Amino acid sequence: MLKTLLLTTPSLTPLLLRLVLGLVILPHGLQKAFGLFGGFGFTATMQYFGSLHIPPVFGLLAILAESVGALMLIFGAATRLAALGVGVTMTVAALTVHLPNGFFMNWFGQQKGEGLEFFLLAVTMSLALVARGAGALSIDRSLTGTRSADELPAYQRA
Repeated sequence: MLKTLLLTTPSLTPLLLRLVLGLVILPHGLQKAFGLFGGFGFTATMQYFGSLHIPPVFGLLAILAESVGALMLIFGAATRLAALGVGVTMTVAALTVHLPNGFFMNWFGQQKGEGLEFFLLAVTMSLALVARGAGALSIDRSLTGTRSADELPAYQRA
């Protein structure tokens, strides 16, 4: 089962997806975990999640998905699991906080908050990584030794 979770092709597409997604999500995780980049840090973030009635265990998982999960994506380690965590976190954020703000990001500061477009991109990238795996230059690929798409099960080749 673990090998199936890690199997991937040497494709550059998942590599690009996971690097971009990981590099974009990581600063948000560092804001929440450590207060970097103008963030509020762990305690204040957990209090905010509590104000949204998010149970502490799910708040912790969200912080881990955006920090540790983002690093896992960057290095291609347990990519499917990391992408699933990021995708679920982005889906919950979109539905609980950002849905009322419409579609567009708040590029010019003229709306109440951020819209859904960022979250749609992040969730879609996450889904692609769950389906395809880490791709080239990944820890997953080095652990499984997969050399080509022919070695993958049919459902992972598409």
